[in-house]
Formats: sequence, structure tokens, C-alpha cells
Amino acid sequence: MFQWKFCSVLLLVLVCHNSTGLGQQTFQSPLYQAHAHNDYRQKHPLQDALKNGFWSVEADIFLVEGELLVGHSQDELSKDRTLRKLYLNPLKKHFQEKKQESNESSPPFTLLIDIKTDGEDVYQVLRNQLREYRDFLYTYHDGKTIRHPVQVVISGDRPVKMIAADNPRFAGIDGRLSDLSSDKPSQLMPLISDRWTTHFQYRGKGKMSETERTKLREIVRQAHAAGRRVRFWATPESEELWEELIAAGVDHINTDKLEKLHDFLSQQSQARP
Repeated sequence: MFQWKFCSVLLLVLVCHNSTGLGQQTFQSPLYQAHAHNDYRQKHPLQDALKNGFWSVEADIFLVEGELLVGHSQDELSKDRTLRKLYLNPLKKHFQEKKQESNESSPPFTLLIDIKTDGEDVYQVLRNQLREYRDFLYTYHDGKTIRHPVQVVISGDRPVKMIAADNPRFAGIDGRLSDLSSDKPSQLMPLISDRWTTHFQYRGKGKMSETERTKLREIVRQAHAAGRRVRFWATPESEELWEELIAAGVDHINTDKLEKLHDFLSQQSQARP
């Protein structure tokens, strides 16, 4: 009787252990358009995004005493919240365990790194760190692209000339809408990202005007023709807007509400024939 009770208690402990996320986690199929804005502010950075099928996450970084710390501002920084600890190491482990490989038919997982200040100094440290993870990062060498599961894109205070000169190079940069006609190759600038409220009046309530709908679709058309993906930030957390973004072919839908976008995109996927 004692042995049976002990086994029952042990089983209950194991079930509770897994249900709280401390044990083995489960990850759903990728939602390629889902982007976790300021992902590091989630309760479990990166892990919550992966559990919800997100295929793009964003991390802001500062250089402090030779280490890259993650946070939106200086007063948020902590020595134990490094880029390695929150993103590079767990991403490497995730793709090793899942044995997911990038292929021509699916987009890479995007790690969008926003350099907040001191771009050149930060990039020198970032470049050295990324080199250590080159086995699972998109790499650009002698004009060729070596595909791996994760593509790093640098935003914010980007030292463009320094990044472009690297060979091999382990990251690209994002552009703005003003770069839609840029002659920079998509290997260097794979992403166009810009503030929604700077370019559109629509705030996700009611119907979008035909003028703005046409403008949005033309932006996506131009970007895709140049081999670039599209993302907007400062977008309202609105299903009406998300529907417009999907219809226009926007590649990354920005959100701070991971579960809400997960549910929306999952329903959209199920509704498709």
C-alpha cells in the first residue's frame, strides 16, 4: 500500500512539474507570420514565443562592460539577461533538438536584434558572438548564402558599412520604406520594417480605406519583388488590422499579445481550404 501511494504521489509531482513548464515543453507548428515585438518583456523570453509557434522574435541590446545585455532601456538591464542566455543558446538548443532545418520552401526563423546605442562598438562584440553560433545562423560568404534555421537581422543603430563589409557575415540589416528602391542586395537587407502610424491613418477599427489598402499592397509588392520581407511596428493589436496585413501579404505581424495572435493565425489557417 505504501509503495502504491508513493508511486501515485510521484506521478502527480511529475505531472504538475510538466504542467508548470518546468519539464519538457511542447512546441506547435510554426506560424510563419507571427513576430514577438520586444519579446524579452514576456514572462518567459523566447520560450513563450516558441510555444505559441512564433517564427520571429525581437531583442533590444546594449553593450555593458563587454557584454550584450537585453532590455529596452538602461534601467531595465540586468547582468543575467544577456543575449547569449536569453536567445543565442536556447535557439541553438531548440533547433538542435527539433532537428528543424531551413529549406527553400519556408522562411528562416528571424532573430531581430535592435542595437539601441553605440552601433559600431556593439556590432564588434555582436559579430564575435554570432561567429560562435554560425552552424545554425544564415551565413553570407563570398557572395553566397549558406542557409541555416535562423537569420539574424540587425535594426536600430546599424553600422551599415561595417556590416556590409564583413566576409563572412552572420547578419543582415533591416531597411525602412524609404529603402524600397534601394540597390542593396536582399542578402544584406532581407527585411523592410517601419512604424505603421507614420505611414497609415488606419488604426484597426472599421474598414480600411481603399487608398491605404492599395498603398499597403504596393509596398508589399515592391519589397517582395526585391526579395525582401515586410514588417510594421506600432501596429494596433486589432484583428481587423491583422486581416488586412495577411490579405496584403505582410510577412511579419507585430504583437505583444502572443496568445491572441496565435489564436487568430491558427483560426485563419484552419479556415483556409
